[in-house]
Order: sequence, then structure tokens, then C-alpha cells
Amino acid sequence: MSWNDKRPMSPHLQIYDLPLTAKISIMHRMTGAFLLLGLFIIVLVLSSVALGESYWLMIKEILNSWPGLLVLFGLTFSVYFHFCHGIRHLIWDTGRYLEKNMQAKGAALVIGTSIVLTLLTWFIALSTGSSL
Repeated sequence: MSWNDKRPMSPHLQIYDLPLTAKISIMHRMTGAFLLLGLFIIVLVLSSVALGESYWLMIKEILNSWPGLLVLFGLTFSVYFHFCHGIRHLIWDTGRYLEKNMQAKGAALVIGTSIVLTLLTWFIALSTGSSL
């Protein structure tokens, strides 16, 4: 047994419950990384169109599958969340809504707005019968 075996383990994220503002800060970084995947998908789609109809039909089939639609749904949410959270930061840059109670309300507003916009976008897209 070494000298440090009796020392308590350092608390970690499984013990601590981060405040909502910290969680959406992490989520902002995650959605930014996920949007990079969206950029690769856009390049893939444009490349398939340039290569010919058979390539486009193959990519279209992949994106219209349930995993493809799930990725597109996640990308839609990521765009709206990243945008709404960016607006929140722009407002903070003006020195407004920096109080602790307003930060939690702003975080909830960002999440709620992102969800509503994502669902509204997909509702409109699916109700018009449009597909890729």
C-alpha cells in the first residue's frame, strides 16, 4: 500500500451535477463538432452530383434511410442550437443578462427554441412531402 492509497479520490463528472449553463457550453462545443460532419456531408452530396446520377441516387438512398434521417435531424438541431447559443453570447457581449438567474433562463430559452425550431423545420419538410 503506497502513501496515497488513503487519500480520497478526486470527484468527477459522475458525482458533480454541472449547472445548466455549463452543460450547454459543453453542448455548444459538441454541436460545433457535429456541424463539421455536416460540412463533410455537404461536400459528399455535391461531389455525388458532380460525379453523375448513379452516385447521387446512392447518396440519396443513404440519406433517406432511418440512420441518414437521424443524422440529418441531429444536424438540424445542431444548426439551430449553435445559432441560438451564438446569439446568446452576442447579447452577453453587450453586457446584458449576465446575472445568475438570467443565465439559467437564457440557457433554457436556447434549448427550448432549438427544439421548437428543429421540430417545426421537420414538420414543414415532412408535411410538404419533400424528400432529398
